[in-house]
Amino acid sequence: MRNRIVCLAVTAVFLSSAAFAQMSGGKPSPPASASCDLGGGKTVKTDYSSPRMRGRKIYGDLVPYDQVWRTGANEASTFVTNTDPLVGGKRVPAGSYTIFTVPGRDSWKLIINKKTGEWGIPYKYESDELARVDMKVSKLPSPVENFTISYEKTADGCVMHLDWETTRASVDIKP
Repeated sequence: MRNRIVCLAVTAVFLSSAAFAQMSGGKPSPPASASCDLGGGKTVKTDYSSPRMRGRKIYGDLVPYDQVWRTGANEASTFVTNTDPLVGGKRVPAGSYTIFTVPGRDSWKLIINKKTGEWGIPYKYESDELARVDMKVSKLPSPVENFTISYEKTADGCVMHLDWETTRASVDIKP
């Protein structure tokens, strides 16, 4: 009887894991996407993988301070624009890029890189960097379980937000 109970428990765990993997595309950090309409048909879009906190300490531990982070999980996050926006004050020509960040205790940098299609780590693409721009950092009122990239529409463009744990890093994007 005890063996049957153990066997049933193992089967239940296996089926739960299989269902979760199927729902998330087989990845514990499922794909996500965010975009912003800058007006006049001008857009920016970001595709990324969204890791979960799962009880872990994120910044300063899982994601070390002052080191390049792939800004998500799995493949490097993309940044695609059909216009030449100003990102954090730097002009980015229309095209496809990857984004990385350098999280710090009090300040962050966003890296826009011309190299595309890479896994994301280790970071060895310094020679392909288009820009490094400062990000604003603020504390969120409550923890965010799922790493999220979002765009907030503003009167003169968008603000890209990176939210996870209790940290928000943001950068202005203008047409």
